[in-house]
Parts: sequence; C-alpha cells; structure tokens
Amino acid sequence: MTPKQHEQRRLHALRETGLLDTPPEERFDRVTRIAKQHYQVDTTLFTLIDAKRQWFKSKQNLALDATPRRHAFCDYTIQQNSVFVVEDAANDPLFFKNPLVTDTPHIRFYAGVPVRDPSGFKIGTLCLIDSTPRDASHMDFSILRNLAAMLEESLESTYASVATPCDAYTQKMTQAIQRVQNIFLNGDRKSSAYETLLSELLRLTSSEMGFVGEVHAPADDAPYLRLTRSLSMAHHQTSRHLSSETDEDCLPLDEDDVLIGVPYRCRHITIRELTPAISDHPAFPEDHDAIRTYLGIPLQTEGAVVGLIGLANRRGGYSQALATLLSPFLQTVVTLIERERLDAANQEKQRLLHEAISIDGLTGLPNRRLLNDLFQEEIAAVRQRRGSISVCFLDLDGFKSINDHQGHAAGDSVLKCVADRLRGAVRHHDVVARLGGDEFVAILRDVEHPRVYRHILDQLRRPMHIHGHPLELSASMGITRYPNDDSDSDLLLRHADQAMYTAKESGKNCYHFFDLESHHSQQERFAIGEQIQQALDDDQLALYYQPKIDYKTGRVSGFEGLIRWHHPSGELIYPGRFLPYIEHTNIDIEVGKRVISQAVSTLETFQKRDLPYTVSINLSPSHFLNDEFLDHLNNTLSRYDMAFRKRLTLEILESTALDDAGLATSNIKACQQLGVQLSLDDFGTGYASLSYLRKFSTNEIKIDRSFILGMLNDPEDQMIVQAIIALAKSFDRRVIAEGVEHRATEKKLVAMGCDMGQGFLYSPALPLADALDWAAHYARP
Repeated sequence: MTPKQHEQRRLHALRETGLLDTPPEERFDRVTRIAKQHYQVDTTLFTLIDAKRQWFKSKQNLALDATPRRHAFCDYTIQQNSVFVVEDAANDPLFFKNPLVTDTPHIRFYAGVPVRDPSGFKIGTLCLIDSTPRDASHMDFSILRNLAAMLEESLESTYASVATPCDAYTQKMTQAIQRVQNIFLNGDRKSSAYETLLSELLRLTSSEMGFVGEVHAPADDAPYLRLTRSLSMAHHQTSRHLSSETDEDCLPLDEDDVLIGVPYRCRHITIRELTPAISDHPAFPEDHDAIRTYLGIPLQTEGAVVGLIGLANRRGGYSQALATLLSPFLQTVVTLIERERLDAANQEKQRLLHEAISIDGLTGLPNRRLLNDLFQEEIAAVRQRRGSISVCFLDLDGFKSINDHQGHAAGDSVLKCVADRLRGAVRHHDVVARLGGDEFVAILRDVEHPRVYRHILDQLRRPMHIHGHPLELSASMGITRYPNDDSDSDLLLRHADQAMYTAKESGKNCYHFFDLESHHSQQERFAIGEQIQQALDDDQLALYYQPKIDYKTGRVSGFEGLIRWHHPSGELIYPGRFLPYIEHTNIDIEVGKRVISQAVSTLETFQKRDLPYTVSINLSPSHFLNDEFLDHLNNTLSRYDMAFRKRLTLEILESTALDDAGLATSNIKACQQLGVQLSLDDFGTGYASLSYLRKFSTNEIKIDRSFILGMLNDPEDQMIVQAIIALAKSFDRRVIAEGVEHRATEKKLVAMGCDMGQGFLYSPALPLADALDWAAHYARP
C-alpha cells in the first residue's frame, strides 16, 4: 500500500467514526480532564486529524475548535507508534516558527500519543500542551497511553453496538492487529511474535496450518526463505499446537515450487486448489496433513519481497475477496517486519559503533574506553565477593625500534601476537585490554601465587615468528593489588604504570609491585624534577668521572663523565632519579648543553696539565636530535683544533634512532666532520643492533652492562658478548665493556679481544680531582 493509499483509507476510517463536527461527549471529556489533572498541564486535547485541519473533539482550557493541519503537532504524532514529545518548541527546529508557538496558545511543551479507530488507523491523538518547557525524562507517559487506550475502547464499543457481519470481521481483524502490534512493539522474542502473528492469521482465515518466513536475497548468492514459525491448528479449536519450531530452517526459493517459489517470483497473492494434494513440504510442520488448498502471500516493501506467508486447508478454499479483507492485517505485518529489520540494522550499527569506540581495531582487545567500564565492574564484583584484583600494566621492552627497522606491518603483527598470548595466559574471566602503542593492561581476579605474573611474562618471552623471521621480545610489568591499594580505577592504573617503570629500571623482563613507600618515593622524584631548573641556575649539577682502562696498554685511557646533582639538602642525587622526568623538555636540552660545556672544560684542564685522557659523555635522544644541537656543539668547539676535538666522545643510545633515524645518521656524520668521536651506548639491548652498526658509522660501541654482569654465570650472555666483539671488529669499531666488576670478567674480555673496560672493579665515578688522583696511582695488577 502506497502512502497516498494509506492516507485515503485513514481519512475514510476517520469519517466512518462519525465524530467530526459533533458536540462534546462526556465519555471523551472525562479522559481529557483526567489527563490534565494528572500531568498538571495547561491544556489537554482529543484531536482528530482531517485532510486539511486538526479538529478538537474534546478540549480542556482551549478556546480554539480547530487549527490548520499544517500547524498541527499532532500530525507528527500520528506518524509515530509511541509518544511524540517536544520539550521546548521555541528551541525546536521543527516548531520554533509555528504560529501555535509564536502566538496563542504559545505552546512550549507538547506530548501526544496516537489514537486508533477499531480498524487500526491512527485517526487522531490524545495530547498534553503547556506554555512552559518540561524535561520529559522525568515524566511517566504510561498513564497517557492507558488513557488513549480508553478512548480506543470507547470507539470500539460504539462500533460493536451497530456491527454488521462484515463489521464483526473487521473488529476481529482490528483486535488481531492490536495483539500482533503489542507483541512486536513490546520487544518480545522474535519467535513468539511470529507465533502470535501466524496464530491470528489461522484464526482469521479458519486455516488448519501455515508458516511465516523471512526472505533473504544475498547479493552474491541465491535467495532463500528462513522459516521463523510454522504452526498447525485443529479446525474450529481455540487451542493451537506447535508442531515445529524451525527458526534455523532455510529453504531455497526454487521458482518451480508452487508454494514458496511462485509467490516470490510473481510478487502477488497466489491461490491454489492442489490436485493431487501435496503430502510433504518442508515449509509446513512435520507430518502435516496433505495440502489441498493454499494461499501464498508475498510481503513486499519498496518493491522487494521481504517475507512470505503460507496458509493451507481452509474449508471452502481461498478467494481474492478473503485476501482483500486481510490487506489491513498484512500491511501491519509488513510494517512490523520493516520495523524489526530497521531495529536489527540499528542494533548492528550500535554494535559496530560500540566496537569502533570500545574495541581496539588491531588486536580486538578492549580499548581504554571499554577498560574503564570493565574496571568499574571488576571493582564492584571484588567488593561483593570480598576478594582481590591485580592490576597489571605491561609495556613491551625494545618494541619501538620494530616499526622503524621492520616496518609498521611487522610492528602490528607483533602487537596482535602479544594480544593473543595475553589472552591465552590468563583465565576466561580475567580482563585484558590495550591502552595504545605497546601498552597493555590485565586485571586478574584473586591471584594466589606470584608465578601467575611470571607465567604471563614467560609467554611473551617465547620467540615470535613475524613475516618468516624469529623475534624475541620481553615485557616489563607493574602490579598493584586492590583492596590493599584502596584507590579508584584511574589511580590504580597510574600506580601500576609507576611500578612498571620501576620494573624497567630493574632490568626489564620482570615485574614489580607497587607499594605506598614506592609511591611516596616517586612523588618525591616528581618534586625533584620540578627543581631541576633551579639546580641549573645555581650550578648544582656536576660531572663525576669514571675511568676507562685500555686493555692493550693496561693504562687509564680516559673517563666517562656522569652527571650528579648536589642537592641543597646535602644529598648527592644520581641521574636515574631526575633525568627521566625532564625527557623531551627544554630543561633536558639545557642540561645536555651544560654537560657538553663541562666536558670541554675538563678537556681544557687535561690539555693544560699535559694529560692524555679523553672524556665521553651521554646525550639524551631528544638533545641529540634537537634543532639547536649541532649549532651549539659547533660554537662550543669552534676555538679548538681537531686533535682536541678528537678527545671528546659523545655516547648515544640505540633508541636515539627511534624518533628520526635519518636525522640521527645525519647528525652522527656532522659530529664526525667536526672531529668528535661517537660511541653507540648500551649495544645489544635493542631490536636490530646489526642494522644500527651498518647505518650508524660510530667510532666505538659499548656493550651493555646487563650482558657483562651475567658473563660469569650465564653462557648465553658470554656468547652474546663474544659475538658483539667479533661483530664490532668486522666493522672496525672499538669495543668498550661497561659494568666490569670482577677480575675474572676482565680476563674473559681481554681474551675475547675487548679494547677497554670500565666498572666498579676499577673505580666508581668520582669528582674530577679524585678521579685524576686515582688515575695517577693506578697500576694494572
């Protein structure tokens, strides 16, 4: 039925009520009085929507008898199946220019519900009007709907008093329509809704059995009918018997099938007298009676068949006249199916939207947004069961270099693999989420033993095969436990994050528990970070010098300058307690400039005293890649010759390349053109050290202390050190080992061909005067 046809039938139904232009009636006025008193509004109306006007059959506190339909709020209401609300018409784009808003009765608030005639057409409304805006979220409109139902019952009783046999059938159909509408619109299960629909059709047509199915026409496949309900009803009995529930039965729409294929293909009602009778058809209940007479009804919307109804074995057969009588009911069914499909589509959109904003697109894990909700649920649950939860914050070790050297595709593959391993390492009720980048969170219930945390890290430690290449990766994990740490979710995450950084500082591939003492210590460190600028202004920062031993000559070849902070409290503060809090800031750049200036000043001292020593200093990645770095270095060294400059070594971390590998390479070459030596620090801890050796033409590499410390007890560490030394020699680079603490370690390094070493075996970092005094008295054992 087209919209125009529907409106014509609606107007006909309105005129058939005989209510237009009739005097007030107490049965209707009573309803509008109750509505006005209950909702405490200025005006209540029972309106009838004619072709060009809105006429008021019953009104409370309004002088008008009618308004033009084009101005009627109620014209919008009859397009709805539920309450239509306008909270403030003066600010509503549909109504702010409406004469009923700008002039009498100055409508600001409106709420209306459709009123149907006994045949189901929405002929008018019951509505509330007020001159003051209202917040509808605090209003209960169930009374308004019940009062509208009273109006409909009053109209139905009028029809019943003058009913003809045809009117009685119409009344039965109206009641059937209302029952089907109620069960669809109340959100009951789809199977129950279709069962009610089919039961009403069997009653209306006195058919013995039938089916309802939805048509699916995939773009890349043949159309099929999905049966949602099939029923058998004993003739003239009020009880129905469910013969089969075939929610998952799918039947191909074979064009030659006279029961389902022909109505679908022809797209019009099909009536059949079947000779011989069909004794078996999958669309009907199991073991059904032979089908002698049949009515096939395609349900269409916008030119497409969306469903099929089949009815069988009506005494006397089926006729076109019967099908015509069913048209209001069938139109209601089409509308309900459209609504159900629209609701399903909206639910799918909502699901996809939920996934888009709540699920990490790469790993499929909950993202930060969804984690917040899950976190609240976990805290509520742990309070109820009086248990505990462990909040684990994980950060991958050495991941950042992967995207740069292996490409983003490899990095994404690593993250997906990590997500899968985290899922597999925890229980089904535990929560795993990705915060972003290489940061993950796990919320574990009632962990009884620390091996649970070690198990998670061990799973991540297993070699991964990415794009055909083996890759080993580890993670650092910070843990805080609720309710011991009785904080909210945001603070718990922050505490676990802080504990993770402590795990990083402890050597990575490990976990660390948060505690209040650690928390207070870190708060102190944050406070220290805020004092660095003052420390620069007051010359509180100074270089301490750790000697380097040349293994070939057995002499001190130079010193590494390590920054220390002489705090006003008298405490000597090491760089690990303040440098992390100034990374990537202007203060970081200023500290780096100060370190270079002090190193050059120390070299001047060596030159004046005719001492052969070199000085090496550490540069942060943000300082080395800063736009001002080369200009400052050039200006600082401009008055010194190349022999002097060659005694200055700049140590850069492998991670320096993560931000901008091209700029790092360019700056290394520029430094070497100035005569400065370059050393690749902490070598072996990164993801692609061999690639760094090829790209970065540094003069020296420094083996990370973690391998040196483990040489005596871990054969793998010893093999790594030996491989690094051999690799460096093949690239013609000097090799220095840091962290030498035992004579046996020194002996192994010398045997492997290591050029230099430094560490507590020789001396810690000392003030310059003490370091020079130590060097003057050093003699190789």
